[in-house]
Amino acid sequence: MPGWLRARLPRTRLGWRRLVRVSVLVCVLALLPATWLRLSTDDRIRTVADVPSAPVGVVFGAGLWNGEPSPYLAHRLDAAVRLYQGGRVHALLVTGDNSRHDYDEPDAMRAYLVKRGVPDRRIVSDFAGFDTWDSCSRARRIFGVHKAVLVSQGFHVRRALALCGAAGIDAYGVAVDEPHDVTWYFGGTREVVAAGKAALDAAFEPDPHFLGPRERGIEEALAERGSGSR
Repeated sequence: MPGWLRARLPRTRLGWRRLVRVSVLVCVLALLPATWLRLSTDDRIRTVADVPSAPVGVVFGAGLWNGEPSPYLAHRLDAAVRLYQGGRVHALLVTGDNSRHDYDEPDAMRAYLVKRGVPDRRIVSDFAGFDTWDSCSRARRIFGVHKAVLVSQGFHVRRALALCGAAGIDAYGVAVDEPHDVTWYFGGTREVVAAGKAALDAAFEPDPHFLGPRERGIEEALAERGSGSR
């Protein structure tokens, strides 16, 4: 054992007890946000077949491979197609990262959906969905979404539900099935850390990285269908 580590370890039984208590407390505090996410969203997670209808489906970006949706993002988009074709939603908001000229999640998502039969006029792009809070906050403040179905993998959809709720959106979530592979476990582990930021975002409701003017894309997509609801 390195000398510097031996110098910092407790030398008495009482010291070891204190170290254990502090370690347990740190673990409990670290897990509190994740516990909050689970308890606050359990009754809001459904499947494509039984999720309540809403005017808008929100699909969160999940990375591109050579300019095309990654497998995880493609599965989210496939679920969104089924929601649209089944009449569960009437417009789709695709939200993701377009911070670089050579990286454009929303346009790749739109192209994927159109190829699978969703009319282009029913798809609205948010190019500044840099993280989940930004996507939820902008959906409400920029695009005027009040009620939505959120589409993501199970390890992420709880955080999306909690943050969209904090942003003022009445939302249900569709948890897309995935094999429990390395990516899934990595995503689940990452969510434990991300839950802490989500709790802060929900509590303080910061402005998104880019706010910008109000956009009428969702309103126009729904009005064309004859829906007055947003």
